Amino acid sequence: MSEQTGTRPRWMDGHLAPVPDEIDAADLPVTGTLPAELTGRYFRNGPNPRPGERTAHWFSGHGMLHGIRLRGGRAEWYRNRWVRTKAFTEDAALLRPDFTVDRTAVTANTHVVPFNDRIYALIEVGFPYEVTPGLGTVGPCDFGGRLTSAMTAHPKEDPVTGELLFFGYGFTPPYLTYHRLSPAGELVESREIDVPGATMMHDFAITENHVVWLDLPLVFDLALADRGMPYRWDDGYGARLGIMPRAGAGEVRWYEIDPCYVFHVGNAYEDAQGRVVLDGARYSPETFTAAWSSIGGLSADPARSDPAQAAAEIGDARLHRWTIDTTTGKVAGEALDDRGVEFPTHDDSLTGRPHRFLYTVTGDAIVKYDLRTGSASAHAPGPGLVPGEAVFVPAEGARNEDDGWLLSIVSDTAGRGSELVVLDAADLAPAAAVRLPRRVPAGFHGSWIPDRQDVQ
Repeated sequence: MSEQTGTRPRWMDGHLAPVPDEIDAADLPVTGTLPAELTGRYFRNGPNPRPGERTAHWFSGHGMLHGIRLRGGRAEWYRNRWVRTKAFTEDAALLRPDFTVDRTAVTANTHVVPFNDRIYALIEVGFPYEVTPGLGTVGPCDFGGRLTSAMTAHPKEDPVTGELLFFGYGFTPPYLTYHRLSPAGELVESREIDVPGATMMHDFAITENHVVWLDLPLVFDLALADRGMPYRWDDGYGARLGIMPRAGAGEVRWYEIDPCYVFHVGNAYEDAQGRVVLDGARYSPETFTAAWSSIGGLSADPARSDPAQAAAEIGDARLHRWTIDTTTGKVAGEALDDRGVEFPTHDDSLTGRPHRFLYTVTGDAIVKYDLRTGSASAHAPGPGLVPGEAVFVPAEGARNEDDGWLLSIVSDTAGRGSELVVLDAADLAPAAAVRLPRRVPAGFHGSWIPDRQDVQ
């Protein structure tokens, strides 16, 4: 419950509400036909406070991983586990009383990604936590002591070089630090990036030759720490995109853009004219303010709490494209659609390269964008059903960019249950649905983790 009498956080009700425990289930019921080549694990992360635990913000709950194991056309198991971070096991705080930061005292609740035969649960304010293919917690990772900043929850793996590029932002200088992991998982580069102050930089983008920064006006304010998320909109900070060469130590070139906020980018690339093209889910100042209020908001009457409305406000960004001409210094921005969307995803084999398709979610549908034709199509799972982020998995021997499947956990807004839905990415036709043994709370990001030969 909130400290305010008679109020209840929105994220404690309906499909946003946390679950109270960890369970295991085997031989899950399947409707339709699971593609036999989908052999691996779908893991998804999200905040889930323990029973009786109060959180000041939806983003503040302990990370809980939900996993579904698929093999040979069967759904072999489901399990869920809290990530055993220092904040979970010791109730430790990220910011110590002496205002130093303990980067292991995090909730690790935002994303889960594989890299170099390891799996990391991520949150942007601290170190990653390694987890096992069975969702056990190994522990925090600082890459042999070389990582001295936080690590974003949205690293980018270059599909050609095999490197993992990421960054960390901080409350105190250095406010922004760029990092690069070799394909073998060694931290081989760290570079401080000069920005005016501490902001919430949730995501970034890469191209074949550049890193794209988003320096936007959501600024750190320690006075707001007791509200769970110490950030506020600041019109005076401005909004700009930065283009930095990946090779060498070149300077960042900054380009002013209209005020906005972007939680999540879709992809970026260099076009035939050498311009940098960036696609992302853009919030105007007005839509961001509404969304920020909603995700930290309270319902005065629990019986009238509307988690579906809260989810709709969260996804009220518009798919947007910025084209940056690094020769003339001009930036062109255009809205690609007028519907509210979030969580844009793409074929990861095209990260940083020209792409044709993006996949997003609205409050009640999965939306596919064909950026070549300008068309969009949608799959609505049904009344009262809310889809989560749609993760693209390419088919074996794929000949077209959209040959493959979309995986999404779909939940009932009334809190009755969830399914892992598998769609044909080409036409969004349902291929299969795995009925999960429990409701999975609406969460954040997930990954498809194909089997290694040594993993059963």
